[in-house]
Amino acid sequence: MAKEISRRTFIRGTAAAGVVLAAGASGCFSGKEGNKNVPGEVKRGNVTYDVLIIGSGGAGMRAALAASEVKGLKVAVMTKLVPTRSASTMAQGGMNGVTGLTDPKDSVESHFRDTVKGGDWLGDQDAIEYFAERAGKNIFEMDYMGYPYNRQEDGHFHSRKMGGSSHPRAAYFEDRAGHAMVHTLFEQCLAQNVEFISECQMLEISMSGEEDKKLNGVIAMDMRTGDIIGVPAKTVLIATGGYGRVYWVRTSNPYSSTGDGIVAGMNIGVPFKDPEMVQFHPTGLAANGVLLSESSRAEGALLKNKDGERFMVKYAPEKKELATRDIVARAIATEIEQGRGVGEGIHAGVYLDFTVIPPERIRERLGQVADLSRRFAGVDITKEPVLISPTCHYSMGGLEMADFKTGATRVPGIYTAGECSCVSVHGANRLGANSLSEVLVFGHTAGDGAAAYAQEHEYAGSQDALQADCEKWSKNFDEVTSRGKNEGRTVPEIRDSLINTMWFKAGVFRTEQQLREAEQELIALRQEYGHCYVGDSSHVYNTAYEQYVELGNLIQIAQAIVQGAIARKESRGGHSRRDFPQRDDQNFLKHTLIFKEKDGSYRAEYKDVVITSYPPTERKY
Repeated sequence: MAKEISRRTFIRGTAAAGVVLAAGASGCFSGKEGNKNVPGEVKRGNVTYDVLIIGSGGAGMRAALAASEVKGLKVAVMTKLVPTRSASTMAQGGMNGVTGLTDPKDSVESHFRDTVKGGDWLGDQDAIEYFAERAGKNIFEMDYMGYPYNRQEDGHFHSRKMGGSSHPRAAYFEDRAGHAMVHTLFEQCLAQNVEFISECQMLEISMSGEEDKKLNGVIAMDMRTGDIIGVPAKTVLIATGGYGRVYWVRTSNPYSSTGDGIVAGMNIGVPFKDPEMVQFHPTGLAANGVLLSESSRAEGALLKNKDGERFMVKYAPEKKELATRDIVARAIATEIEQGRGVGEGIHAGVYLDFTVIPPERIRERLGQVADLSRRFAGVDITKEPVLISPTCHYSMGGLEMADFKTGATRVPGIYTAGECSCVSVHGANRLGANSLSEVLVFGHTAGDGAAAYAQEHEYAGSQDALQADCEKWSKNFDEVTSRGKNEGRTVPEIRDSLINTMWFKAGVFRTEQQLREAEQELIALRQEYGHCYVGDSSHVYNTAYEQYVELGNLIQIAQAIVQGAIARKESRGGHSRRDFPQRDDQNFLKHTLIFKEKDGSYRAEYKDVVITSYPPTERKY
């Protein structure tokens, strides 16, 4: 393998200086209305977007770039943060795709096969093949955009081998791959004059007409002013990321990952596909769930229990630390349960030992991991091991993408991409470094699909209905924020109960009894949520109300996870039932679809997995 050297290492820790200046502190990104987070034409209500994208992560901004290539279309990205603060910035390890630069023996067929096997045969193979064929092209495309890949001496970008992959195919920038990707895409969006509606929390996708099939637009709260705004749109593309905060302190996700887009989609008829398939990353800091990238193990870090034993030799004799995430996470959980871990309760863990890696290589390739360990665990990983434990990291499930070649859902005018969607490429377990590739491939695809739909259709929604929905949310704000202290539990109290229910009863290991208990506890929490205390009635940056809305979304997500987990009486990938420890292809080689009914209840349907080239076999590493 060619010797790897670094390139453009000025992107460290925060944004590149030029991007910081471009973004500024004001949150104005369109450059048309002065220092405002919401364009003036949106506030005045005199704009209808052809493509309105919700979410400014990798999928959202890649979709915006694709849609903006169509001349004459009005494209905007709405985000509840600012564009460069999305969860995508936290992705560390790299982006998979066959380029043949580091390992000429790699092939699209190998990437296809690895992804099918990694997903424990729950992935749709036609979609996986489509993904594998395009992933390498998107990596080259990012290079043309200016992505600062780590380079080889021959000038080509370097790739490393991630868990579950048979070849090194993850191109990367240090251990800050997502951060560099988001800023690269943001620069391109600025160049293409994509408009940004920032610090606006989506509350609802407004539908009207017969059977609520006509799209009006999006209802959102301007966090700066507290105004409820309605934004008309021909198409809405949901790219809001995952929902890891359903496990709160045992997640690597940012506080913004509350499943807003999935809930909005479910509420208009898009099913939540495979909700029970939650990925628990093996190596989150035991103290708080902060992620230490899989690139740590790719670069040689070892997992050891309290006795100093390198235990992965027992669980995955061939791949060891580089087995798939579900296998490694269960191995760690087992070591802790059997008394070979360190500490007790929710913060117990095992050691991740970096001292076997030369310090200069840690500084060159694992700078962020070293910084996170120092900041959040007080450990210098060049000198001593750090305590880690599984942490909720990724949702293989999401809104059903009915057509992976367009990004369309089953609801006309609604598209989806990224972690909030389910193609299904990842099946029951995502391979490391496939997520950033997925957001690029299907963000591009969904952006093209939404743009094509907008070109072919006129706006058919009702602005009167949009305004009525705004008034409904304004009344909700007044009612919720005026409740007295004695009327119910607080939002944080209910959220803490939610965390304990999900981590201990729907976590790495699950049983029927635990899941049934979780089901009843979530019903009770939903009832308590109906009269909870918020406390803050102000309009400017009312984060208390924002967290109230997010808690409602998290409870709905949790209920769907538990419903799917109860019904799937097998163990597959990230879903591990101790009472049904074997994979059951005869009864469960199918996708779960959870629908939300008008009365608030949930209904489950099932959909066959698409098998093309690789029939299910035993999964060994």
